[in-house]
Amino acid sequence: MADRKPMAFMSYAHIDDRLNRGYLTEFCECLSGEVCLHLGEEFPIFMDRKDIKWGDSWKKRIEESIDGTTFLIPIISPGFFKSQNCRNELNLFLERERELERDDLILPIYLIDTPLLNDKIKKNQDKLAQTIASRQYADWRGLRFEDLGTGAVRRELSKLAAHIRNALDSMPPSSRDHEPAVETPAPVHHETRPYIDASENKVEERPKPEMPTVVVDQWHRGDYTTISQAIKEADPGSRILVHSGIYDEGLILDKPLCIVGDGNLGDVVIRAEGKDAILFKAARGRVENLVLQQIGGGNFYGVDIQQGLLEIEGCDITSNSLSCVAIHGKAFPKLRGNKIHDGESAGIFVYENGQGLIEDNEIFGNANAGISIKEAGNPTVRRNRIHDGKASGIFIYENGQGLIEDNDIFGNTLTGIEIKKAGNPTVRGNRINKNAYNAVYIHDKGAGIIEKNDLRDNKQGAWDISRDSKNLVKRFGNQE
Repeated sequence: MADRKPMAFMSYAHIDDRLNRGYLTEFCECLSGEVCLHLGEEFPIFMDRKDIKWGDSWKKRIEESIDGTTFLIPIISPGFFKSQNCRNELNLFLERERELERDDLILPIYLIDTPLLNDKIKKNQDKLAQTIASRQYADWRGLRFEDLGTGAVRRELSKLAAHIRNALDSMPPSSRDHEPAVETPAPVHHETRPYIDASENKVEERPKPEMPTVVVDQWHRGDYTTISQAIKEADPGSRILVHSGIYDEGLILDKPLCIVGDGNLGDVVIRAEGKDAILFKAARGRVENLVLQQIGGGNFYGVDIQQGLLEIEGCDITSNSLSCVAIHGKAFPKLRGNKIHDGESAGIFVYENGQGLIEDNEIFGNANAGISIKEAGNPTVRRNRIHDGKASGIFIYENGQGLIEDNDIFGNTLTGIEIKKAGNPTVRGNRINKNAYNAVYIHDKGAGIIEKNDLRDNKQGAWDISRDSKNLVKRFGNQE
């Protein structure tokens, strides 16, 4: 039987590498090296379809005799699903994986937010999109903005490498023909482990290392008396537990940390004047159970998310200066279950390619729109209550996009949703009622898909669409 060294193929849309200045080429080299460290042997990853090594190896390994030592690494992006080469490679590999009765040989890397995976209707019409959405994947949407040599990225690469090692360990000896044929005791085969989140049915789980925790207490009963000092001294990946008190400081998160307020919401208040309450510029982070107040003193946000993936959950956020939350610079945060209110500008401002998931929040009483989206901002806004603002509920303009789905938008001083100047969202399944003007106001060449919304009971009716926007708007299934 032919010698079979472990290896992988990277399946990707070439535009994703070219327009990211060779990022995927560098990523491939780093991952190959990290797997080599975990295996103690070379682990080539082929990524160039024009290379004869790709053609020969792909044909032999995939079409003829694929086994459990060969992996596929699909790089998930909008371009991936539009590439017939990528789709063919994934289909072929899925067939071979089924033949082997394996489910751990495809390692998706989610590189760029892909609307197809967020749109239930479109996803249900695409079997490959359904398959990818149902799999464990490595979320690289925030990490791709980080240097590949940073500690956060190297830790994620190590997780991927460990998954490959564990998958190889779970194969019977017949599939590892490169091993010496010597008589040894029967190996213990471990159940394959996912490389992101543990599955409910997995056994023999390796114990997860405990997240180191430091305590902030103004009574000197912890490790530090200020949160800023704790951030400065804590190791990346640490948890900072903050005891009750009012902390007059602005926080700069420039490393992966989890900051948690102890007790009930309101026990821990972070109050910042002349700065952002939180300025986030790391790859990952989490903030929960805090009151975050920007109390003026210049042009600042309650939370300014400049990059990466910050999770904000169960917080109360206000701003006496600019918006309560700003998302920009291709950041992809997740805001869940927060109260975002009484901002001097918008509740949430998404701009300059900001993305993210905004769901299950209470957004109210802001001076401008509850959510403003512009300049290729493209968030998913789902199951929020956006109400009693002093302008529109949601304002999308200047090439803003977004999926606006299943929200309650009511009681706003102007319209429920306003779209203009090449704004082009998908607005689906929302309840837009009891606003002082129209449910939806589209003008100045605004566009969008407006479907299956409840647009009843607004003072000036369901629609106001200007002549230059009518042909740019698709409407169907709305209740008026």
